[in-house]
Amino acid sequence: MDITEAPRSGQSTFQISRSDRLVTGLSGLVSGALSVVMVGLYFVYMGPPPAENVITRNLITVATFVGFLVFAVGLARLLRQSRQGDAGLSGSIAIASLLTYVAVTLVSASLEVGTSLWVPDGSMDPTVDGPLAAGMVLLHGPIARALVATFLIALAISAARTGLLPRWVLVGSVVLALVNLALLPSIFFGMNAAEFYAANGWGAVASIGAINVIWLAILGGSLLVPRRR
Repeated sequence: MDITEAPRSGQSTFQISRSDRLVTGLSGLVSGALSVVMVGLYFVYMGPPPAENVITRNLITVATFVGFLVFAVGLARLLRQSRQGDAGLSGSIAIASLLTYVAVTLVSASLEVGTSLWVPDGSMDPTVDGPLAAGMVLLHGPIARALVATFLIALAISAARTGLLPRWVLVGSVVLALVNLALLPSIFFGMNAAEFYAANGWGAVASIGAINVIWLAILGGSLLVPRRR
C-alpha cells in the first residue's frame, strides 16, 4: 500500500492506497461536475429539443456514468482497504447498487436518443413523447431513486467506523437517501413533466437527479482529502 493511516483509539489500523484514493476521488468529482452540464442541457429548450441537443446531452451522460463506474470500482477497493480486506455486506450492497444505477441510466440514455434518431425533425420530446418515454418512467424515476437510496445508506453503514469519509458526508448521505425514498411514490402521479411530483416531473426526476450526481461529486471530493486518525 502507498500510505498508512493511523486509527482512532479503539479502531483497527488500515492502509489506503494513494493512487486508488486519487483515481476514485477524481472520477467522482469530475463526473459529478460534468453531469451538471448534462442536466443544464435539458432546460435549454421550452418545447421539444432538436436531435443535436438530445444526442449531445446523452453523450455527456455516457461519459459521466462511465466515470461513475470507475468511481464505484475504486470505492469498492477503498472500502476493502479501510475494512481490512473485507468491505462487508453493506459495502458490497453499496457498490452493487451504484453499478446497477450506472447501468440503468445508460439504458435510459439509449432509449432517449433512440426517439430523436427515429424522429430527427425535433417534433418529439423524448422525455415525454412516444412509447419510449413511457418506458423510461421507472428507470428515471422509482428505480433510480431506490438504487441511489440503497447505495447511500449502505455506504454510510460501511464507512461509518473506518473514517474513510467525514461524518458530515455520511449524515448527508442518509438524509439524501431519505429524500430519494420519499419520491418513490411519484409513479402514482402521472407523466406531466411540469408537475413536481409526477413520475417524470421536474422535482421527482430532474431536480433530485441533479442533486444526486452533485452529491456523488462531493463524495469524490471528500476522498481526495486524506484523513489521519
